[in-house]
Amino acid sequence: MMKYVIISLFLFISINLFGQKKVELRFLTDGVCGMCENRIEKALIDLAGVWHADWNVKNLETLVVYRPKKISEKKIHTVIANLGHDQILGDGITKIIAPIEIYNELPACCKYRDPHVKKDHVTGG
Repeated sequence: MMKYVIISLFLFISINLFGQKKVELRFLTDGVCGMCENRIEKALIDLAGVWHADWNVKNLETLVVYRPKKISEKKIHTVIANLGHDQILGDGITKIIAPIEIYNELPACCKYRDPHVKKDHVTGG
C-alpha cells in the first residue's frame, strides 16, 4: 500500500512540475559587450520562475523562457531596466529606458548610449 502512495505522490509532483506552462519572451536589450551579457543573463536566470535566459550581443535580442504563474513579464523588464539596460519590446515601438542614475553606474565599457563606446566595440578598438 505504501508503495502505491509513494508512486502516486511522485506522479502528482511530476505532473505539477513538468506540466506548468512556459512562455517565450523576445525583445531587444541595449548593451555592447560580454560584461553586459553576463549581467543580463545572470540577473534573469536568478529570478524565480525563469527557466532560460539568453542575450545575444550581436543582434541585441533577449530571449527569456519563464513561467507566468511565478513571474510577470513586467517584472522581467523591470529587473533589466534596474541593471541599467534600455529595452525595445516585441512590438518594436514600446521602449523601457533604464534610469540614468543606474546607467551611469555601469562600467565604462558598457556605456552603450555613448557612440564612441559602441563604435569601439564594433571595430574592436
